[in-house]
Amino acid sequence: MKFSIFIDSVLIVGSIALLPAIGGAQTATNNSGKLITINYNNLFTHSVNVSYLKPFDVAFLAYQGNLKSQGIPSGSALVSQYQIGKLTALDVVKAAVNAKKLPAQVLNDTGYLNAVDSQLTSFGNTNDLSY
Repeated sequence: MKFSIFIDSVLIVGSIALLPAIGGAQTATNNSGKLITINYNNLFTHSVNVSYLKPFDVAFLAYQGNLKSQGIPSGSALVSQYQIGKLTALDVVKAAVNAKKLPAQVLNDTGYLNAVDSQLTSFGNTNDLSY
């Protein structure tokens, strides 16, 4: 096994292992410095000031297959479709909006779309180092 493929595999497995922690409760402080708890499972229904998934998380959800019901392939099929131009970052973000993972206003955020694009690009970069 090439070393770069091993490193990529470790990163993907590590990310998968840590994904449940992304959705768990986290603590933050409000403007007065008082600790508050944010439960991301209830964020969309109980919050006025909604913050949404990071671009990496959206791309990774697609990679894991969590957007298959919206027509987005997973794993190597996602990477392949993206690399040949049959799938774009906008397609992935639209799917996430349709799956109610993101608010619709993200579709107009070019910075967000560019960041998702970068994440999708990084999935295809294996930095093939032959020893």
